[in-house]
Order: sequence, then C-alpha cells, then structure tokens
Amino acid sequence: MQITDDLNRLLEVVPDEIRQNLQQHPQRDSLIEIVMDLGRLPEARFPSKAEYLSTIPVSLEDLEHCISQIGEFSGDNRAGLSQTLHRISAIRNRTGKIIGLTCRVGRAVFGKIGMIRDLVETGQSILMLGRPGVGKTTALREITRVLADELEKRVVIIDTSNEIAGDGDIPHPAIGRARRMQVARPELQHQVMIEAVENHMPEVIVIDEIGTELEALAARTIAERGVQLIGTAHGNRIENLMKNPTLADLIGGIQAVTLGDEEARRRGSQKTVLERKAPPTFDIAIEMLEQQRWVVHESVSTTIDHLLRGLQPTLQVRTLNDEGEVNIFEERYTPTTPVSMEGRSALKPREPVAAIPGLRGLRGSGKMMAVPPTPLGKAREDTVSESQYFEELLEQSFSGVTPLHTDEEFPFIKTIGEGSSLNIYPYGVPRHQIEQVIQTLSLPVILTKDIDSADVVLALRSHIRNQSKLRHMAKTRQVPIHTIKSGTPPQIARALRRLLNMEDPSTPEIADLSLFTKSGSSDEIEALEEARLAVEQIVIPKGQPVELLPRSPQVRKMQHELVEHYRLKSNSFGEEPNRRLRIYPA
Repeated sequence: MQITDDLNRLLEVVPDEIRQNLQQHPQRDSLIEIVMDLGRLPEARFPSKAEYLSTIPVSLEDLEHCISQIGEFSGDNRAGLSQTLHRISAIRNRTGKIIGLTCRVGRAVFGKIGMIRDLVETGQSILMLGRPGVGKTTALREITRVLADELEKRVVIIDTSNEIAGDGDIPHPAIGRARRMQVARPELQHQVMIEAVENHMPEVIVIDEIGTELEALAARTIAERGVQLIGTAHGNRIENLMKNPTLADLIGGIQAVTLGDEEARRRGSQKTVLERKAPPTFDIAIEMLEQQRWVVHESVSTTIDHLLRGLQPTLQVRTLNDEGEVNIFEERYTPTTPVSMEGRSALKPREPVAAIPGLRGLRGSGKMMAVPPTPLGKAREDTVSESQYFEELLEQSFSGVTPLHTDEEFPFIKTIGEGSSLNIYPYGVPRHQIEQVIQTLSLPVILTKDIDSADVVLALRSHIRNQSKLRHMAKTRQVPIHTIKSGTPPQIARALRRLLNMEDPSTPEIADLSLFTKSGSSDEIEALEEARLAVEQIVIPKGQPVELLPRSPQVRKMQHELVEHYRLKSNSFGEEPNRRLRIYPA
C-alpha cells in the first residue's frame, strides 16, 4: 500500500516548538492527531500512546496563530487546509470563542480496499461500520478513486465536512476523477444527497457519516432509484444499528408483528416477534473491527432476519497480513446482547419454594416449584431479581404475548399427592364459574379468599391491568398471576388445566360439553355435539369449512364458545329463524 499524508502542511500551522518536536519524532509517520487545549500542555496522539510535545501550556496566542492559517470553520466546527486531507476541529466556550483545537492527520492510502475490491465491483450498496479513528473515511476515499478511475463510473461525493476530498474548491487527487459536492451546513446534507441524484446523473453516491433520520431516509430514496451507495456510519457492529431507531432504516428497520397461531406454532416462537420492516438500504455491511480485520455481511437482510429470530448467521472475516495477502474465513456471529424476542430466558432453573408455616396447599407443603423461565423478549443475566422476572411475566401477559408452554411450564400437578391441592385466589373471574369447572372436571383445586395462602392468582386480564395494589401484593408474596381473556367456562377450564400441567396448549382436547351449556337441555347438548363432530371430523382433519343447522341465538352463542375452544373461527349468517353457524379451518 502507498500512503500519502502531506504532513508538513499540517505542521506549518502549529507553533514552532510543537513542529520541531514532531519533525524529529520517531513515530511521526503514524501520528493520528495533535491536541491543543487552552491552559494545557499540547499533546500528540499515536496508535499506541499519547505524549506531550512541550512543557509550556497552550496560550491564546498559540490558538490564534493556528486559526489564522486555516480555513473558516463551518457549522460543525470543522475546518481544513486547502487541497489537503487534514481536518482541524474546534472546541468553543459558551460565548463561542475557540479554546481548543484537534488537528487530525488525513492520509490517502492507495491499495487499502484490496480486502473488499470484489464487493465494490459487484455494484451493490455498501455500508461501512466502525468506531471513530478506525479508518472508515480513508477506506471510503480509496473506494471512490477505484470506482471513478479504474471502474470508470460516474461518482459523486457528498462531502459535508470536506473530509473526503479535502478543504478548498479543488478536490484532493486521492479521489481520482470523482466529483465532489460540498454542503453549506451539516443539517442540509440530506438535501444535497437528493440534489446530486436529480441534477448530476451519478452511478455511485458516496456519503460519509450518515447520522440523522433525514439522511437515512434520503439514502433509501437514492438506493430505490438504482444508484449504488457507499456510506459510513458510527457503530462497531451491525447490532448497534438495530438498536438505533435513527439509523435502523439503513438495515431495513425493525417492527413488532403479531403472528397467527399456526405460524407461531410453525416457528416455535411466541406470537409477538420482531421482524425486519423493509428491504435494507445497503445490500452489504462491513464491520471494521480493526484496520486489518474486517467482518463482511454479504447479505444484510439475511443477517438481520437471523438475528431477529435468535439465530447466529455465518459471517465472512477478512484479514490482511504483513505481506499484503488477504485471508478469508468464516465464523459465527455472536452479538453482545441478543435482539430477538424469540430466545429463551437465561435464568437458571428455580429450586422448590421452602415450606411456609401456617399455609395450606402447595406453598405450605414445601413441594411447590416456581414457574420456570419463559421467552421474555431479551436475554437475562443470572443475577436478575425475582421481582424483575415477575414483572416481565406480567407485562408479557398484558401485551397479549402468550409464551410457549412446555411440560415444565406449570409443574404443580407433579407435586400434588393424595390429599394435596392447588390453592387459587380468583380475581375478577366469577367464582361460581370456577366452582362449576372444578366440579365438572374433578380438579384438585381449592378456591381461597386469602392471597397469603394462594399458590396462584387467576385473574381477568381486563381487571388486573390497573390493579397495582394487587400486583404489588402478589409480587411481594411471590405469588404468580395467571390471566385469562374472559371468564367463560372454557377459558377457565383451559387455564386450570395449564396450571395443573394437564393440557398441551397446541392440541385442544375433546371438549366437555357440559361446560358450555346453560340449562343442560337436550337441545343444547345436541347442538354442541353437532359442532364438536363438525370440528373434529371435518374442519380440523380435512381443512374444510362446515355449516351447522339453524339454531336460536342463545344456542349459537354456546356453539361459538365451543369453536373458540378449538382455536377456530366461526360466523353466524342468514336471517332468523334460519340463522346458523359456519366454522372455518385455521
């Protein structure tokens, strides 16, 4: 690689003592920046260390000497030296007076993009990520030259701070034949981006430091017009963009969606999941972890989709050795913090709750097992408190996100021996309805009016939402809350069976028709039996809709509840007295 830095031009700006020390410094060629703050010693920063350049603090005269030799500072407090790549940034006090300067060395590194030249030649849009100082702008400058000179494309640079093509009206030779559009004020960058496409017919647009929502939106507009985009953004890994609402659109954006029952079962996930909102603006993303080690996402859409589903995509790692040879190998992507809503909690399995003197039921027996981990939308540390775990379980129920239930979800039945029972504290659920279900199904459940002796709270979702007092009481006593949508016997029966681990939620059992009747008359039983047979023999196995015989409104309501038990949909149609039910497959 050939490196050109024109360092002498920058040293001419600084005071004499600083210039002399740097000219004789053994690491002069690796100098990153010179820092001059009022009242402090001037400092030179190198890749591995920083050291002082003088024993005399910087004075106002020193700063004014530098300012007088450089161009005018723009709205982002940056200036430069004409036809060089150096950048001088200012620090101002509250009155606007400059009290500090950062003089950053700009270098043109020819041959730097040998690691990714094959990707540049594909014509796909490329986004480069990395921490400040890792070399994003330097790589961007060389990509621009290769596209303009060697691939002979029409390239336009949006140079907000004159950092890519240097200060002044004549661009630096490092960008080759590419054209440069300057930006009057940083907040107008998105307008200049659109102007470049509309007025100058580019094949490639080069943008440095995409940082606002308007710029991200402008980038998407440009990409949709068929123009290749080469851009940079701050962030070490692609997951940083996923968590940044301002820049998430660059990789397609992220939204929460609710899946249907069948799709949730097919995926093996909960019903509310995160998904990519749109095609990504950039096809390829490159993480510049180090100057000689880059991670390539050849398909941004695939990477994002995998991460949102809790999977580990396979990435391409490219390194450059001392001989200039590029080594390519693959590795699994391991995000620092999972983004998926589908992953399982990282909590350790809980120990049985110790027996509590004076209490009845499972909590008093010492055999009760706490509810094990469920998918909560984000990974947890082992140190997560019980109260946090409880709150998230509750909030998940409020949001309508139904966790997957495994055989270990509610293991109360495994600890119920002869003479033991599950104590339930009902809240908002009709007590007589629960008693009817318990009696009909012969369940080992006892209703209690004392929350201290309860093993679980069974509540209506609409009632518990605003009852912070009950939630606080349950949390302090470590009593889990199980919510149901309505207080109908089928809903209650399903909840009790789940609490007792008697039901696989993905496979509805044969309904006990007595739970759905009001008076238990033969007409009601006959109508419910008709609906049950239609569901079990035609709708579910054959996937065909079925129309039932005309029934009265009261009986049709019972049939609707029965169909809902099977997690199917039904509608009433026709005119009275011939109005009847139609049941649809899932």
